[in-house]
Amino acid sequence: MTSDRTSRLTDRRTFIAGTVGTASLLAGCSGISGSSRSGTTDDPVVETGTASTRTPEGGAPSIDDLPDLEGDLTVYLGRGEGGAYSDLVSYLEDTRYEDFSVTLKRGPSSGLANTILTEAANGESPADVFWSIDAASLALVARNGLAATLPADLTGIVAGKFRDSKRRWVGLTGRARAIPYNTDRLTADDIPASVFDIPGKKRFQDALGWAPSYGSFQAFVTAMRHLEGDSRTRQWLNGVQETGVKSYPGEFGVTYDVAQGTVSAGFANHYYALRLKQANPDAPVDLAFTHGGPGALINVAGALVLRSSDRFDLATNFVRHFLTREVQRYLVEHVYSYPLASGVAPPDGGDIELPSIAELDPPDIDLAALGNVKETIRLLRDTGVL
Repeated sequence: MTSDRTSRLTDRRTFIAGTVGTASLLAGCSGISGSSRSGTTDDPVVETGTASTRTPEGGAPSIDDLPDLEGDLTVYLGRGEGGAYSDLVSYLEDTRYEDFSVTLKRGPSSGLANTILTEAANGESPADVFWSIDAASLALVARNGLAATLPADLTGIVAGKFRDSKRRWVGLTGRARAIPYNTDRLTADDIPASVFDIPGKKRFQDALGWAPSYGSFQAFVTAMRHLEGDSRTRQWLNGVQETGVKSYPGEFGVTYDVAQGTVSAGFANHYYALRLKQANPDAPVDLAFTHGGPGALINVAGALVLRSSDRFDLATNFVRHFLTREVQRYLVEHVYSYPLASGVAPPDGGDIELPSIAELDPPDIDLAALGNVKETIRLLRDTGVL
């Protein structure tokens, strides 16, 4: 009789094995060619959607080029990305490396960061790796001197604006701010090039949605404060409220109601519209992207290794696995995040035209600054947004 564990293991092999050349991906996902442990290929090809491009020299490594993972790790993992991260961890320990095991502690990234600080104050944290869905939580741990310095050849896989300048943490995937809009009500030309031009426009009167209590929205407002100042940010928040805006607990709700026509447009991360379109290709929703300012912010999920860990080599090798082109492709195709390792194509948005990171022209901001949310929350309360 097949056990539940065996069934889960079979499922994990199915959905990820294509990244290492042992099987095909789950039906409906694009194939990913690469070598297995029993064979190699001298000229790997990255396949994403209908595009096929050779990985450039100096790009993301292949998972087959990394040392095996052997030993035990304790990983604090921020909740998010629909379980894809924990599924990848399970794949590594259950399927690929028989002598590797992970103890996972799940929770909100900000809560786990504070847990690490508390544990360190009382001795040391049992965590080896902190894997957060936002840069702010990583920065908080790093600022308190608890993060080890990562190898330069690891952090160097990722562009400088998506990693810590002192190599204490590195981004793994990115999410872009976007404006989902209902295509039955608006066109791309109706969406201004700057978020500052949205308040006061008649087409958005009583037709906008946002999620002000959601972490990604608060990071966006924090970026606005750092880039434009508190006065202009306050003016923008008041202007959007005067235009008329419906509040939601999360940004999937914003995007869903855009597609339903409850609101005409909103503020959300890019991937919610892509997930919605995957489930319902006929949904009347598209994405518009602003450029250069806070509306073009790209935040990251990333990881650090704790200084107190006595498994530094294993921990850094573990982090390195998530910057391989196979795993980056998996996250692109299943989570719709932007890959941060070079040489991996961005998500295939189908009918939604998704620009590259370079085309988005994200603002020049230290992502560590997004950890200062106390002043942002105070401003949101002062303006009546919260």
